[in-house]
Amino acid sequence: MANIQTTAQKSISDKKPKFSAYMNQDNIRNLVQQAVGKNAQSFTASIISAVSNNPQLQECTQNTILSAALLGESLKLSPSPQLGQYYLVPFAKKDKNGNVICYNAQFVLGAKGYKQLAMRSGQYLDIDVLEIKEGEYKGRDRFTGKQKFEFVEDDDERDALPTIGYMAYFELLNGFKKVVYWTKDKMIKHANTYSAAFNAAKYDDYINGKIPQKELYKYSSFWYKNFDEMAFKTMLRYLISQWGIMSIEMQSAIDADNAVINESGEKSYVEIEDAVVEPQVPQAAESEQPTEAEQGEFDFFNEADDKA
Repeated sequence: MANIQTTAQKSISDKKPKFSAYMNQDNIRNLVQQAVGKNAQSFTASIISAVSNNPQLQECTQNTILSAALLGESLKLSPSPQLGQYYLVPFAKKDKNGNVICYNAQFVLGAKGYKQLAMRSGQYLDIDVLEIKEGEYKGRDRFTGKQKFEFVEDDDERDALPTIGYMAYFELLNGFKKVVYWTKDKMIKHANTYSAAFNAAKYDDYINGKIPQKELYKYSSFWYKNFDEMAFKTMLRYLISQWGIMSIEMQSAIDADNAVINESGEKSYVEIEDAVVEPQVPQAAESEQPTEAEQGEFDFFNEADDKA
């Protein structure tokens, strides 16, 4: 990554070559070939596809997109948002006066990425995370203190029930098992504490469709847009970091999670208020469009989101 060529930072309104043109430059193609080898063509196609499908990502400095994608490739994870292994998330870099200088791409590890890396370590017999539905939590064993669950067997019936919490578990090949359970209320309090863009008091209004269309841009945090995905990631990160066996790959991934990676490989972590939602933020009516400064205050994931 040290050889990635960069140019002086320009205003985000300046025109720049399309990302596909950037990736087809000789020096970039040589860099990718050296870093990725025989997978260079498929890597390039997948990353161009990810950028072309995200208008906000197209505004990011192109070297930060490539650096984050090369990290994902080194971890053998896919950049496809549909797979949810890792995400390239735009965020606004601001000057001391709060003006947006440019947008950079942030590397964000997803819940499925955590599971992939854990299973690949060869230490886990099983690892998963799931919602706990109403009536499935049966309290704690009076002798061991461990939580007890009784799952609804019919999938359609289960899907119709409200979610009351989240449970993550693993079993190692040596027989060690660990289960962690958080109520949904605890998860909401966690999000309210660690995400500046999430407001617990407004969450019910959002999920019940009580937020006016012209104000939806204010609710672009992924804690609003996909609460379960954020909860899954939080549970897995907490479970693995506290009790799991972490491979070198897993340690590298956790270290890079929520970071912007520059051309030298140095990581900088995103301030809570600077991340930008991915995918594109729902827009208000033309007369109600948020300012560029407001747009830069949305968050998707942040470095504190998954810390207990």
